[in-house]
Amino acid sequence: MSFDLHRLLADHVGRNAALHTEHVNPRFARVLRTIGYDRCYVRAQGPHIFDDSGHRYLDMLGGYAVCNFGRNHPTIKKALADCIALDLPSMVQFETPLLSGILAEELKRRVGRGLDYVFFTNSGTEGVEAAIKFAKCATGRPALVHATKSFHGLTSGSVSINGCDSFRNGFAPFLPECRMVAFNDFAALEREIARGDVAAFVIEPIQGKGVNIHAPGYLAAAARLCRKHGTLFVADEVQTGLGRTGSFLAIDQEGDAAGVIEPDMVILSKALSGGFVPVGAVLVRGDVWKKVFSSLDRAIVHSSTFHQGTLAMTAGLAALAAYDETDAAANAVRMGAMIRDGVEAMMPRFEMLKAVRQRGLMIGIEFGAPKSLMLRAAWSATHAMDANLFAQAVVIPLMEDHRIICQVAGHNLDVVKLIPPLVIDESDVRWFLCAFEDVMVKLHRATVPVSLLARLGRNAIFGGRKIVAEAGAP
Repeated sequence: MSFDLHRLLADHVGRNAALHTEHVNPRFARVLRTIGYDRCYVRAQGPHIFDDSGHRYLDMLGGYAVCNFGRNHPTIKKALADCIALDLPSMVQFETPLLSGILAEELKRRVGRGLDYVFFTNSGTEGVEAAIKFAKCATGRPALVHATKSFHGLTSGSVSINGCDSFRNGFAPFLPECRMVAFNDFAALEREIARGDVAAFVIEPIQGKGVNIHAPGYLAAAARLCRKHGTLFVADEVQTGLGRTGSFLAIDQEGDAAGVIEPDMVILSKALSGGFVPVGAVLVRGDVWKKVFSSLDRAIVHSSTFHQGTLAMTAGLAALAAYDETDAAANAVRMGAMIRDGVEAMMPRFEMLKAVRQRGLMIGIEFGAPKSLMLRAAWSATHAMDANLFAQAVVIPLMEDHRIICQVAGHNLDVVKLIPPLVIDESDVRWFLCAFEDVMVKLHRATVPVSLLARLGRNAIFGGRKIVAEAGAP
């Protein structure tokens, strides 16, 4: 055959950064080089990734919570191989595909709550776009409400309800009547919903940017408030879904004495892909659905070319099987608690450790200004250079000295975020905790700004790939 993937990869190995610099995104390639992330990965298994020199890395980023069941899970790989081998028809378009019906049935069984229909998408942001359209059509109302620091995607509608200006700058004008309320402020939400013009309140059960967790009872009260005023409650579980927080959905843990949360729509994506084929799903209450697809001539009033592709549906079904096989949610609870306890045990020793926010394996480690004079000067100097810089003083040495992949929790935040595959084990947790403690020891020195600038400067000149440290990493 004329196409040989093995030969193609072998012929171009190591050219990752050069190709991206020339053809894809030179700015991002430069960022990766500066922070020492310009590695060439060639293989992955579970929570571990291997570079072209054979070094093993611990993935605490999980592809932004895509790889909940680890990379290259055997059940998902086999399912996709079987799908290709069967020569199944895909995207006939004027058909009712069997696999999408099976996946919809299975998602409804797991989510429950009387959500009657499933619209499949290609991504999380496309799911948010669908929810926005469905809400406006079903209610006839113009307004959308979201929270400060929210993140719901980067397409035009989704970015209109994004609480981070760094993603919004340069892309105005946004959708009209998108209103933001303070995170966790029920009184502010009540004022907006009571105006009577709000189609939907779109909310992450736990915010991805910063790993911010609502006060107990907030989400349940918000759902009841929406129902009272005819506003749709939309749970964006794109990042929190499929076991990330220790239950299938994060809202499974957010009910109160009045009962479980009953959203009008739930949005899923990321982990539903199994780490292979982009796929998302919007589970929708029947009365909402029927107002959108209200007649035969509106049967495909909202649709997408690829939204029920055979490989995508197979990936979704196999991902659910892997969720069961790995006992993902229970393992997230155990390993998340082990990380939280380990970091909290370090807090008395390290002044800059401020808080740990954790639900399952969605963890935010927050840093704060120290009390001692010398360390406070180093803290102030680092922030004076750039408000985004301090958290990189944690992330960069975790990568360079310990080969642990993680990232900051958002712009202008002194928070490092951990969203690893849900299949990490105790040895992985010990790897992270030992590395984190080493970084904390070095961070609590007055020379932090100088050492960080030295790392950034060295990487800008030589590239982090040239300086793969051996010490401290298995």
